[in-house]
Amino acid sequence: ALKGPREEIVYLPCIYRNTGIEKPDYLATVDVDPKSPHYCQVIHRLPMPNLKDELHHSGWNACSSCFGDATKRRNHLILPSLISSRIYVVDVGTDLRAPRIHKIVEPVELFWKGNVANPHTSHCLGSGDILISCLGDPSGNGKGGFILLDGETFEVKGNWENGEKVPPLGYDFWYQPRHNVLMSTEWGAPKALADGFNPADVERGHYGCRINVWDWSTHTYIQAIDLGKGSIPLEIRFLHNPDAAEGFVGCALSGAVHRFYKTEKGDWAAEKVIQVPSKKVQGWLLPDMPGLITDILISLDDRFLYFSNWLHGDIRQYDISNTRKPKLVGQVFLGGSITKGGPVTVVEDKELQCQPEPFVIKGKRVPGGPQMIQLSLDGKRLYVTSSLYSGWDKQFYPDLVKEGSVMLQIDVDTERGGLKVNKNFLVDFGKEPEGPVLAHEIRYPGGDSTSDIWM
Repeated sequence: ALKGPREEIVYLPCIYRNTGIEKPDYLATVDVDPKSPHYCQVIHRLPMPNLKDELHHSGWNACSSCFGDATKRRNHLILPSLISSRIYVVDVGTDLRAPRIHKIVEPVELFWKGNVANPHTSHCLGSGDILISCLGDPSGNGKGGFILLDGETFEVKGNWENGEKVPPLGYDFWYQPRHNVLMSTEWGAPKALADGFNPADVERGHYGCRINVWDWSTHTYIQAIDLGKGSIPLEIRFLHNPDAAEGFVGCALSGAVHRFYKTEKGDWAAEKVIQVPSKKVQGWLLPDMPGLITDILISLDDRFLYFSNWLHGDIRQYDISNTRKPKLVGQVFLGGSITKGGPVTVVEDKELQCQPEPFVIKGKRVPGGPQMIQLSLDGKRLYVTSSLYSGWDKQFYPDLVKEGSVMLQIDVDTERGGLKVNKNFLVDFGKEPEGPVLAHEIRYPGGDSTSDIWM
């Protein structure tokens, strides 16, 4: 995979929910080939047939898990809708640059066949089926269940999990068959987070704090690892080496990264290995502003860990040659809530001497902060978008909703570590034909460092 071809196009879901523009979300195809006359341009838009879906994350019908099965092709993108609970199956095989809708799984299928809703993360399985984690039940309560789609017909087969025990909340997941385990995380109850963030909901237990451990072969929930009240563990990643019995999870509200690992006893545990200190501020929602670690990934060679601090406005690169002692080797600020001249004053900061300058590229002052990240297969280019989720974008970065999000590219030093913004790369989603839009997760047609699981 490391030696795979350079990415030439990427796919991004673009969201209009909460922007005031009554248009359907769409899947954008963006040209990222520097040799192309359409470099940094949206070359195709596939609108969904419904309003207010909140497209969010996506996955593949087939990936490295299906290796050895010659009948499998990575030709359909699975596109769950976080709020409407629809799942769109998009044909990217017929025309890579102009995807088309192949099938729509309506919400009622998830409600009736699985008693789940708000689908989030999609991973293909070695069996050929597609596994999707969910945030809640059809009433908007938290419920960490899963739904299985048939990999050929894309029909809902039912729940993946067995038994009565299900975690109270759901979000992301990763599995590793060699260690007979699936790990899932917890965001919040859909009805609590649907329209914004209320800190009181953390105290009420509406936001998560656990890594949930599942037995891969029996599909049963066997262990919960508590990372601390209100930590909100989001993206979870095993190391790519299928023999490795460890990985990392980023916690949004606590600003911590935990390493999880298999113990000598055979169960699982976690230890905090990175802490982003909160900043004491005035002119903001709370007196303490966390970094809000929202996305995290590991390079394909398992050498570097990257994550975004959506509120503070920086992306960080850590050398994880020693997984227990990550070493900060790269950092770059791309906006955020603490820039100079804004409404927020930092009164105490354990990391910075002064508030960072606003981020300007090609004459545009970028609203919002860095959020979703995706790394090239060779590890040399990190792509970044700035929208988290429309309900929270509207609350924390009102200018982002008015002006639209951006996609940026960071050049990575893969020898010593180090990050540098590519000043020639900007995709401004504020200039879209139907009005400013919120672009979210990034996928490459050939698979990427967050889609593929090696077995």
